[in-house]
Amino acid sequence: MALLDKHALLERNATLLLAGSLLVVTIGGIVEIAPLFYLDNTIEKVEGMRPYSPLELAGRDVYIREGCYVCHSQMIRPFRDEVERYGHYSLAAESMYDHPFQWGSKRTGPDLARVGGRYSNEWHVQHLTDPRSVVPESVMPSYAFLKDKPLDVKGFSTHLVANTKVGVPYSDEMIANAEADMIAQADPNADTSGVEARYPKARLGDFDGNPQALTEMDALVAYMQMLGTLVDFSTYDEPAGRR
Repeated sequence: MALLDKHALLERNATLLLAGSLLVVTIGGIVEIAPLFYLDNTIEKVEGMRPYSPLELAGRDVYIREGCYVCHSQMIRPFRDEVERYGHYSLAAESMYDHPFQWGSKRTGPDLARVGGRYSNEWHVQHLTDPRSVVPESVMPSYAFLKDKPLDVKGFSTHLVANTKVGVPYSDEMIANAEADMIAQADPNADTSGVEARYPKARLGDFDGNPQALTEMDALVAYMQMLGTLVDFSTYDEPAGRR
């Protein structure tokens, strides 16, 4: 009864109840927040993840500039219907080099987290040029102008430098070869050994159907073709129950 009386006293006294609530919230906050100050990284590292190649990074810039994230998410939730439709649920590490991340909050179009390699370059170009020619019910606008817009490679190394400031591990070699790597990745006749060494699993060759020109369409398709392709989930050691 004494305990009940004390509890009743706390409930009936607004000042004591406020002080008690603040004490509980303070203790809970310290328990949750304090350990984070002693962790170097809260994201589990996953084998296969690497920074974007310069061409992919340029394509990502186009993706953001054109507002693709407004209608397409890049975040597969760990639910059965999502996994069955789009593939393995997204890992935090897959967005560790995204500034900002492209998880999205709306799906007018499908999620693109695992779109890489699902369609050919030709399909992507046709879809971006005339969406309804391949998806009749699509409400996506045309981005045909990207095929005629040259990709500006001059000084692109500064983009890599800027990303290093926020923790993306671009090496001095990557920065020094940024402009050459952009051109080589989309040139079917170029020596791409350097690109392959610096950016494993990068898709190579002509992306927009015109090997004579490097365009923003090349960059955007290169970016989309790598989405979700870096992690080998056949060897990913994750409890099956979480899938």
